[in-house]
Amino acid sequence: MDDISTQSLLLALFVFLILSAFFSVAETSMMALNRYRLKHLVKIGHRGARLAAQLLARPDRLLGVVLLGNNLINAASAALVTYLTFRFFGESELALTAATIVVTFAILVFSEITPKVIGATYPEKIAFPAAFVLTPMLRLVYPIVWFVNLFVSSILRIARLDTGQNAVSQKLTLEELRTLVLEGGNFLPKQHQKMLLNLVDLESATVDDIMVPRSHIDALDLDAPPDELRRRLATSGHTRMPVYEGSIENIVGVLHVRKILNVFDPDLLDRERLAAVLRPPYFIPLGTPLLTQLQQFQEQRDRLALVVDEYGELMGLVTIEDIIEEIIGEFTTQAPPSAGAGGARQPDGSIIVEGSVLLRDLNRRFGTQFSLGGPKTLNGLILEHFEDIPEPGTSTKLAGQPMEIVQIQDRSVKSVRLLPKDEG
Repeated sequence: MDDISTQSLLLALFVFLILSAFFSVAETSMMALNRYRLKHLVKIGHRGARLAAQLLARPDRLLGVVLLGNNLINAASAALVTYLTFRFFGESELALTAATIVVTFAILVFSEITPKVIGATYPEKIAFPAAFVLTPMLRLVYPIVWFVNLFVSSILRIARLDTGQNAVSQKLTLEELRTLVLEGGNFLPKQHQKMLLNLVDLESATVDDIMVPRSHIDALDLDAPPDELRRRLATSGHTRMPVYEGSIENIVGVLHVRKILNVFDPDLLDRERLAAVLRPPYFIPLGTPLLTQLQQFQEQRDRLALVVDEYGELMGLVTIEDIIEEIIGEFTTQAPPSAGAGGARQPDGSIIVEGSVLLRDLNRRFGTQFSLGGPKTLNGLILEHFEDIPEPGTSTKLAGQPMEIVQIQDRSVKSVRLLPKDEG
């Protein structure tokens, strides 16, 4: 009879260790679940995910039932070991100490560390089945969990700790979203990943970053002779062109080139016919966010906007194609490629670029690390650095990129040679 009783007690101790391991692995796997994947699984109707989400919606109750079961079982295990020790060795302090050390080691290894490592490694495989056990268990012992949480919530209120929905809700910042996209590179084609990153960056970009500067705007002068107008239209690489009268500051409309070529005989084109088909110019303020402007293009059903500063002076031009290129990258358009923007690579590995090229384009095309928080063009960055107009042949290094001034024209940097970094 004593042998059967001892075997039953040892079996009970083994069961206690297993139950303690279950509570430990369930707790860890629940907390290790990816909340965004969990929401996705709930949306597609995964029952285990739905139960897990319900438990995680109230972490105080989840932890209450898990820790209640775990602590009760660990306490029962300790009492059982004490009883077995007294049965076999009598009331020996040395035996009791040794038994305490052994049961602590067993609980630590088999019921705590090992299950928690497994739960953190395979959260979905464990948490979803465990949710089917924890949910009815929580309902069964809910009065006890509620009573214990009364004291817990009182302590948290005294400590002025917020445990409401605002405290436990998870919201991604833009930088966290960027990291999420980068870490998802194994599941996304490289081009798609790049597009998502560009879309994230679009939130902080403005029209200043991508607009064509005023000095580079290809526009028509309404006062030009008919022959000049016809020649400009025939050789234009754009489908839409701003039209000004007298000065580029006086934009009177926007011309759809194909429209006028389809409607009128080019030989009969003159000022009056040109003015008759102009659309009113669309002006936007400097500093308009690109996402906002993209939405405005959709609402206005327009494709070209003229950027003006606070005084109404023309600063540049931006098109819907420019914004789309910021998201999906460059694509072929009717406009001929710009040598200054594209860069002319030299036999020695250096690259000749125009000073008016946007820093954003340089960073994207050549991997440079120029800051976008100040000047928008390479010319502006160089002039800000020297605080003067440098002489041709002057060399410097900006943001780790060695460069040499090649040509100065009209008090601005006309062209720059970007040197290989190992030469800097």
